[in-house]
Amino acid sequence: MHFQFRKLASTEGPVEFHEALDVHHVTKGRKDITHVSPLQADLKVFSFGEGEADVKGRLSVDLDMTCSRCLKPLKKQVGIDFEERFKYSENTENVQDEEDDIRYVAEDDVNLVPFIEEALLLNLPFAAVCKDDCKGLCPTCGTDLNERDCGCDKEVIDPRLAALKDFFKQQ
Repeated sequence: MHFQFRKLASTEGPVEFHEALDVHHVTKGRKDITHVSPLQADLKVFSFGEGEADVKGRLSVDLDMTCSRCLKPLKKQVGIDFEERFKYSENTENVQDEEDDIRYVAEDDVNLVPFIEEALLLNLPFAAVCKDDCKGLCPTCGTDLNERDCGCDKEVIDPRLAALKDFFKQQ
């Protein structure tokens, strides 16, 4: 998915992109994501005169994940509103400002794929859960607490005071 500033300035109306991208390499290090569908990108590129463009649209991807509490498989759909503004500048080091929302690029040809991958990476769920009230697994025996109670001792003793627990027991 590329656009050129010069071609964009000479076209009437926005340039549209409707493509599916393979983004499995973006989630490669995530153990909780088992499968990623191709990302569907529906974008429009608007020209704002010579050397300036605005890209708006929607990104969507389906993820097969495991619940971070009970380890059951789940499906999650991630929808992202995508908006980036690009400006052509031959010297990008002096112009780029962290507070600025404009992306300065040194070439006439702009590849949108790295920006789309960055948006996906920033919008991936941090810890997916199968349901909001998921109880997870018992840390002692590993029983799924959503299905049944395991009966393990759930009393948590502060390790600094653990030596005092037997202090008042009679011999």
